[in-house]
Amino acid sequence: MAPEFYDIRILRGSRTRIVLDNGKLEEIAQAPFQGAAVRALHGGAWGFVTTDNVANLGEEIDLAKRIARKIDRREALTLALAQPGRSAAISVKKDPKNLSLEEKVALMREIEDAAKVRGVSSTQAVYSEMDFTTHYSSSEGLDLEAKTTRIGFFISAVAHRNGLYQTDGEGRSGVGGLELFDREDPTTLARVVGETAVALLDAGVPRGGTYPVLLDQELAGVFVHEAVGHATEGDIILEGDSCLEGMLGQRIGSEMVTVKDDPSLMQNGYYSFDDEGSLSQETVLVEKGILKSYLNSRETAARLGGVPRNARAEGLNRPVVRMSNTYIANGDWKLEEILSELRDGVYLAGSRGGQVSTGEGVFQFNAKRGYLVEKGEKTRLLRDVSLSGKILETLLHVRAVGNDLKFNSGRCGKAGQLVPVSDGSPHLLVAEATVGGAG
Repeated sequence: MAPEFYDIRILRGSRTRIVLDNGKLEEIAQAPFQGAAVRALHGGAWGFVTTDNVANLGEEIDLAKRIARKIDRREALTLALAQPGRSAAISVKKDPKNLSLEEKVALMREIEDAAKVRGVSSTQAVYSEMDFTTHYSSSEGLDLEAKTTRIGFFISAVAHRNGLYQTDGEGRSGVGGLELFDREDPTTLARVVGETAVALLDAGVPRGGTYPVLLDQELAGVFVHEAVGHATEGDIILEGDSCLEGMLGQRIGSEMVTVKDDPSLMQNGYYSFDDEGSLSQETVLVEKGILKSYLNSRETAARLGGVPRNARAEGLNRPVVRMSNTYIANGDWKLEEILSELRDGVYLAGSRGGQVSTGEGVFQFNAKRGYLVEKGEKTRLLRDVSLSGKILETLLHVRAVGNDLKFNSGRCGKAGQLVPVSDGSPHLLVAEATVGGAG
């Protein structure tokens, strides 16, 4: 590493966003963007500068160096060696540029209309698109470029009756072009969203308590992202805010549980190189219940060991350690076999978000819906259900892992930044977990 390391990220591209609310065009925006972010390392400190200028960045490099020197921390900071990334361009089968804004609005209107089933009182549909180029270079001689197109949509519906409101929503996003709409069948998805919101008005509320619980792929994916993924991020480990600190090589879950993070997968969290120029590759976080690795930037890898490939930034922000496509690997159970094994318990599906404390090792997630399971059969629909517990206890209580891995796309918030990610899991049977409901 050079005495004064520096690197440069240059972003150029355009964003499009369309919002329909109850059939009314609430927002339509299409705008280009460009900018550069420059980091310089001196001793134990970073200097960081951003600019709208993307040419002749010598002044910004000098300014970042001066800022780092001025901070002048005594303890030197080292960066782990990283495998250099590769330049890449995302393959787009259906270029969104070939569709006018008016045609995109019409497409979203058709999707929103599909959610307006009998009993639905309001709907919203959102379209997002970003086409951009990332150019990364460094004082170590790296010179990389990635061209990426991202497309996404979201549909939600609200149903109410006698003062009771129920909602449902689904979103899909990923790298590539408008082929996403062919792959995901958004009008069918929207109709199911509307029907689910209405059905939840007649759903029961479970009695709170401890039950055997079957998690669908979406909720299990959120669990692995929030409860396991964040707890393995190197900066959180170094801050002393993770229940997994110092546990490398130890058992933290059932031997059925293997967790991976892989930015090279063509899912929503894809990138060919991270925002430090490191090659994107799979990291095995947990292997058959044993904690194997943390997620790292070059800075955290130098202090913790491991391979740096997970430094990510939203736009021109500072890179921090982030997940990409994080998932529980397939087991060999069929869903019918898991239901039979569960016999009597609760099936929880979908996620409305929740809370996790990586330091205390506890979590609470809200499911979109649930079902009572009796004698291995899903019976009564349940609403207002939640799942809570301790991360390590829940991982150890996994009794069956399905063979039906599925990814769900979203955005992850950390350090005031949002980055695209995917969470994945097969169906997961947890022998004992706390389900929140009526009491």
